[in-house]
Amino acid sequence: MRTDIHEKLEVKMNKTIGAMKDDLKSIRAGRANPSLLDRLSIDYYGSPTPINQLASVSAPEPRLIVVQPYDQTAIKNIEKAILQSDLGLNPSNDGKIIRLSIPQLTEERRKNLIKIAKKTAEEAKVALRNERRDANDLLKKMEKSNELTEDDLKKSLDEAQKLTDKFSKQIDDILVKKESEIMEV
Repeated sequence: MRTDIHEKLEVKMNKTIGAMKDDLKSIRAGRANPSLLDRLSIDYYGSPTPINQLASVSAPEPRLIVVQPYDQTAIKNIEKAILQSDLGLNPSNDGKIIRLSIPQLTEERRKNLIKIAKKTAEEAKVALRNERRDANDLLKKMEKSNELTEDDLKKSLDEAQKLTDKFSKQIDDILVKKESEIMEV
């Protein structure tokens, strides 16, 4: 039995998966990827501005990210934000563009990145369980107010659990893929 609650639950769980994928994109896997800088906010005339609104970010080579500001006056602020970030990258600025060389990852750094990825995946699973709990609470309230029969409640709770299992498996699959990407030499 599929209810409106299940459809809303599935939408929320899809958003959780999307958020996790975005978080994992920012984990450096030894290859240049412009999305590494997506989380950076640059102080631009007193207001925090996403880097993609201030500059063109590209990866012309496997180990190089190039940041080309639209406004040359922002180059210092962009460089400062990159240095202060947790990315561990050293920008090289020639006055017009910023080059970020992506160093080879050490074994220790790879293991730390995998721990971060696992933590992100676990947080996503916790979010899924919280969403399932909220849906289950709504279903139980519906049963108490006689909107659902006891049998319908059981079927609905089972459906919510199946959705949780399905999305939890997706998280595991995404994590395995990210781990292999991080361990690639």
